[in-house]
Amino acid sequence: MASTTLSPAQLCSGKSGILCPSQALLVKSVKTQMMMGKAKGMRITCQATSIPADRVPDMGKRQLMNLLLLGAISLPSAGMLIPYATFFAPPGSGSNTGGTVAKDAIGNDVVAEQWLKTHGPGDRTLTQGLKGDPTYLVVEKDRTLATYGINAVCTHLGCVVPWNTAENKFICPCHGSQYNDQGRVVRGPAPLSLALAHCDVDTGKVVFVPWVETDFRTGDAPWWA
Repeated sequence: MASTTLSPAQLCSGKSGILCPSQALLVKSVKTQMMMGKAKGMRITCQATSIPADRVPDMGKRQLMNLLLLGAISLPSAGMLIPYATFFAPPGSGSNTGGTVAKDAIGNDVVAEQWLKTHGPGDRTLTQGLKGDPTYLVVEKDRTLATYGINAVCTHLGCVVPWNTAENKFICPCHGSQYNDQGRVVRGPAPLSLALAHCDVDTGKVVFVPWVETDFRTGDAPWWA
């Protein structure tokens, strides 16, 4: 079988059905440009697409739905918070006068008449007072409750000061500060007298009310107010 040799001109000839490298590159470039043109046309078509006016969300309806959703979540949440609120503010912790009902050692409301039956003249017994602070109820010599309660928190470093019946004083066990029977400081290192609270009786119960007037023991403005 005879072999046929083709010249470079014949290789590049259209009649031979064979393309030269330059022509192949040209065809490839043209095809690439056509594909890019099509892609650009597609992108332009996508960008030009818009949502019909009747399908645009209504902002008024959206806000209404948001409000309804918020209400649906808020109501159950508020209902769940009520038990916690009643736990931290239990019944009997307030009074009609806006004060705080005194509590005894086991957490019961202090009833004045019952208290005086078991606590004699000169008695000073701790109760729970304003802000939960330990506060002394004072029984006067005529077997009535004093119109003031004495906060038992030492003004030095915050220890609870016990009443010493033998010495007729409040004597702090931490650093030796001393206060007289009304809570006025008589010996340091405590710098100030014990705080006061008004002691009232409301519907039979003992009520502590913040003391904001002049301290009758010193004649000075109350340092705790």
